[in-house]
Amino acid sequence: MPFFLTPEQKQATFWWLLWLAFAALLYLLGPVLTPFIAAAILAYVLNGPVDRLCRLRIRRWPVPRALAVLLVMLLFAALFGALALTVVPVLDKEIPLLVAQLPAFLVKLDALLSPRLAQLGIHVRLDGGGIKDLLTQQVAGGGDALWGQLLAGARIGGSALLGWAATLALVPVVLFYLLLDWHALLAQVQGAIPRRWVGATTGMAREVDALLGQYLRGQLLVMFVLAVYYSAALAGAGFDVALPVGILTGLLVFIPYLGFGLGLALALIAAVLQFNGLTGLAYVAVIYGAGQVLEGFFLTPRLVGERIGMNPLAVIFALLAFGQLFGFAGVLLALPASAVLMVAFRHLRRHYLRSTFYNA
Repeated sequence: MPFFLTPEQKQATFWWLLWLAFAALLYLLGPVLTPFIAAAILAYVLNGPVDRLCRLRIRRWPVPRALAVLLVMLLFAALFGALALTVVPVLDKEIPLLVAQLPAFLVKLDALLSPRLAQLGIHVRLDGGGIKDLLTQQVAGGGDALWGQLLAGARIGGSALLGWAATLALVPVVLFYLLLDWHALLAQVQGAIPRRWVGATTGMAREVDALLGQYLRGQLLVMFVLAVYYSAALAGAGFDVALPVGILTGLLVFIPYLGFGLGLALALIAAVLQFNGLTGLAYVAVIYGAGQVLEGFFLTPRLVGERIGMNPLAVIFALLAFGQLFGFAGVLLALPASAVLMVAFRHLRRHYLRSTFYNA
């Protein structure tokens, strides 16, 4: 077959195969690329503030880009530090109290559930003594296997922990150099595009950039509304830690499940410590259940979906589809990736409507 190709076709085939090989190499190096992808996403978000800072002039001298990058990264790290300082005091206060009150809570739980479990033929005590006996029996029955599993889990967990530590240490370094050379890197990418496609590709990139900017603004608005909602709702229910827990839950909503799960766990701990019986747990169930409905069916479809031109049903479908295909990372990137696909689909639809296949 190659013998029947023209020189131009042979050249095009060579470059397409080379790009496919490069894409396959990137796929195989996926775990290694994690810090670079994370740093690239952060660089895209933080490049705007860096450019604005570089345009400032101090006594007629522009701010050096390296200094602007360093200042923006320090401010970003300070925001994360402030978020951590919001959580750590709450945990430091609540966990010792929880440990102290856990035996009494288990006695109440045993009195509530044991009779119902006994009716189903399940005879187990849920107080501290019963749980201790159950653990002792499990350890005595399969001691060797249990220790083997624990040691294997420790080895795997230790390797994973070292991998995460290396990734976290590498991300700031990669982020600094990406922000420092951001425009030069974009120029190199643009220079690598075949000249006959450079106009269309650049136009699509501008559309994607505009959509992602609208997505980020919509997501920030969702975070603010949810932070206000959770703080006000928990304060109205009488929680002492309403403000830090509510703010944390709202600000971490951009990470699906993690922000909601951490806020829910802190609220449940506060409910156990502060309220008698199941009253506090009922408050938490109602507040966080309503918050999930508010976020999933109103705020995200309306404030994020409409800003990027997506129907609310399309937003819900995108979250479910990307989560099914790519797991947690897919849920995290579902809406930005959908915005990119929408731009490509619009251009593809335009070509389809102009084609002889459609108009014949």
